Amino acid sequence: MDDLPFSLDRRTLLKQLAAGSALTGLAAGEHLPTHAAENATIMTPDEMRARLQECLGGLWPEPCPLAPKHRETIAKDGYRIESLTYEAETGDAIPAMLLVPDGVDADHPAPAVAVWHQHAGQYHLGKSEPAGLDGNPMHHTGAALAKLGYVVLCPDALCFEERQDPTGKLEKGNFERFEFLRYVVNGKSMAWKNILDMRRAIDFLESRPEVQADRIGCYGHSMGSTHAWLVGPFEPRLKAVLGNCCLPTYSAIHEHHLLHCFPNFVPGWLEYGDTPEIAALIAPRALHLNLGETDGGSPIGHAREGVDRIAAAYERAGVPQNFTHFIEPDTGHVLSEAMWEKTKDFFARHLQA
Repeated sequence: MDDLPFSLDRRTLLKQLAAGSALTGLAAGEHLPTHAAENATIMTPDEMRARLQECLGGLWPEPCPLAPKHRETIAKDGYRIESLTYEAETGDAIPAMLLVPDGVDADHPAPAVAVWHQHAGQYHLGKSEPAGLDGNPMHHTGAALAKLGYVVLCPDALCFEERQDPTGKLEKGNFERFEFLRYVVNGKSMAWKNILDMRRAIDFLESRPEVQADRIGCYGHSMGSTHAWLVGPFEPRLKAVLGNCCLPTYSAIHEHHLLHCFPNFVPGWLEYGDTPEIAALIAPRALHLNLGETDGGSPIGHAREGVDRIAAAYERAGVPQNFTHFIEPDTGHVLSEAMWEKTKDFFARHLQA
């Protein structure tokens, strides 16, 4: 312990943490530091985005060939599902489901939505739930969007469904923890890998002749919501980003001693902001957040403050109308009918209009 750099001030230590060179702790219940709040308003969005990328783990590799492989086609009422893979990195094939509405083809392309699935501790589920093939019908959102005329891509996130431990040595959460720590010791974060994978999903959608490449959005519930506002700042091809039921701030996590999905944790980011400051970097593109007032995973007092800060960032960007949110009273961690109506209206307005 004597060789740890205790003489460094907190700002320097956090910067080193962002670079993967030091570790530090935060006092219980510590809120966003004053200098971080100042950084969020004084630094330009491009400067904030650069700092965020440093904290995440640095630059992503140059894209490799997608090398898509078709596996099977499943006929559904009003659309088809193509089971396929494409590569995020060389040798790292991502299993996914592509839902294509009837009548949509290269001559009649349609807007597209990438759907990032939830966590819920259900590691056997990934793409299959939003694709409508398994899991809770509440979250068959990809199938519902396909019926509305969107091309939909539902990929597996790392550690879920077909992307569990290939050796079989670690199961469920143990493999997820292993992967999180594997990236940490390499100076990166799981969020870095998740963003890389999601950017490749947009590459894949853009490559499909059935897709209107200038009309691509993304949707996610719970961990999928975290994924949505994580990738948004780094993916300008996303015209519309929607997160359902997940805006956990670090201040809320520390105050309430919450355990959350690993992608929420970006080393060193508290030097510059909190999770709302990440979502704010999606500006000027359209962002909508649905929240449940009684959702224990996103304590609403902190979430309301975060929403206000995102709104202020959109105001500074000169596009206050491009950020909207909906907080449903007496509602928890669900996709309610009212939230789904907001979701459909948002995509219709920004991807179809």
